[in-house]
Amino acid sequence: MAVNTIDAKMLAKMFLAGAKNLESKKEWINELNVFPVPDGDTGTNMTLTIMSAAKDVAAMNANNDLDMKSLAKAISSGSLRGARGNSGVILSQLFRGFTKAIRDYDTIDIPLLAEACEKAVETAYKAVMKPKEGTILTVAKSASLKARELADAGETDLEKYIGDIIERADYVLSQTPEMLPVLKQAGVVDSGGQGLMQVLKGAYEAFLGKEIDWTVTETAAPAGAPFAGSQETVLEESDIKFGYCTEFIIMLSKTFNIKQEMDFKAYLESIGDSIVVVADDDVVKVHVHTNDPGLAIQKALKYGALSNMKIDNMRLEHHEKVVKMAQKEQQEAAAPAEKKAAAFIAVSVGEGINAILKDLGVDYIIEGGQTMNPSTEDVLNAIEKVNAETVYVLPNNKNIILAANQAKYMTEDKKIVVIPTKTIAQGITAVINYVPDLSPEENEAAMTEAIETVRTGEVTYAVRDTVIDDHEIHQGDYMGIGDAGILAVGQAIETVTKDMIDSMMDEDMELISIYYGQETKEEDAAALRDKVAEKYPACDVELQYGGQPIYYYIVSAE
Repeated sequence: MAVNTIDAKMLAKMFLAGAKNLESKKEWINELNVFPVPDGDTGTNMTLTIMSAAKDVAAMNANNDLDMKSLAKAISSGSLRGARGNSGVILSQLFRGFTKAIRDYDTIDIPLLAEACEKAVETAYKAVMKPKEGTILTVAKSASLKARELADAGETDLEKYIGDIIERADYVLSQTPEMLPVLKQAGVVDSGGQGLMQVLKGAYEAFLGKEIDWTVTETAAPAGAPFAGSQETVLEESDIKFGYCTEFIIMLSKTFNIKQEMDFKAYLESIGDSIVVVADDDVVKVHVHTNDPGLAIQKALKYGALSNMKIDNMRLEHHEKVVKMAQKEQQEAAAPAEKKAAAFIAVSVGEGINAILKDLGVDYIIEGGQTMNPSTEDVLNAIEKVNAETVYVLPNNKNIILAANQAKYMTEDKKIVVIPTKTIAQGITAVINYVPDLSPEENEAAMTEAIETVRTGEVTYAVRDTVIDDHEIHQGDYMGIGDAGILAVGQAIETVTKDMIDSMMDEDMELISIYYGQETKEEDAAALRDKVAEKYPACDVELQYGGQPIYYYIVSAE
């Protein structure tokens, strides 16, 4: 007998099953990211987003405390606050639109489901300033169009209805490489669209009656959170044999049995001490003190993708550690007593870059960036902690802008201005161009115009073989990534960096700023600066310690 309605209890099961299916496939989805950098995170961002809502839905399901209105609120509010990265924000907006359409009904039939799909797509498209086809938006739209087509044709069997929608969306996902050449060249489908398909397929399996484990475990903590299992004390510098406290989580994509665990520990012991390796099903938590974090990272990448990366230079930080912790606790405990006219919040990672931003007047730093995109809730918490009439938010990463805008629309007691900075260099330029005497609207216009003059390049390494922008890239190669794609590829960091800078330059450039990372030696960075200055004598060439992980150099030209 055909089923023609979905009640709140069934919808909760479908949502949880979709969340669990996405979570189980997140590493596979991460690997679909076009750029083979060691921070592919679409699957992780989408999982963190949906799991933020799944915790509440699971609790309601366990307590049998379900009605459509409360369920819709839990899905919408939870995913909204937990949204991370562009893909996560778009997913949360799909849920937000969908739940708006169904929240006032006890059951969902096919006409209402078609309307909810349309509302979901409409809401998601509105959230993106420049929607691009060949992405998660295209896949969602194809599902919505099929839902409307079948509903108008009079379909009454939900099993067939949902199955046909998924079939159409799956086909459109397979065609995304034809819509975006960069996907075709890399040989992958859109990762965000694949993430959405895993949610839909998991939900459909629950609708068909498949047994699902409804238990929702806690998701990984954001970057910068304390690492469970590590115990650190403030040491005298002379006692620090290995200078970098390195922590991360391996999300396993390959077998990691007892022998491999022992071999991995033995390798870490050969390059450092204070080792903690805790393997638990599909994740491995790692902590090591070493003088070369890159060696630990490269070894770990053989077993899977990395998250929750945190690298601290203990030699530089040990004198200030206690003071910094006290200052941080004080900052989090209370907002400033006197209200300011304006305050700045910036997303940043790396002690050098953090210090530069604070010296320029940034009031609050959100730890994060490429390796872990802060959520909407992270931005909201930061906004709450600064006491100002106008708060300027600098995302400093294109994958964080949507979450920042979402926080803006959720804030009522302060004026929030999101400057769409896509790189740290743009963020620094934006702060420099702030003028206290101008209105928020005038400053927004001036800062936005200023960041458009900045070109940025970042040097990192490839974690897999691929072809992008006609560059053949092999695992372990160094890559210079510009604002719009790959600028240089090679096997020597300095050569790649110089080639990248050459691609960034034109006759109007007057300033080149080089920020060297945590794993780059100061003398190597100084030698690079001298060579760049010699080649471009008409430009001022500045060198500063950024301390950023993953990226050996961040370079701006303006």
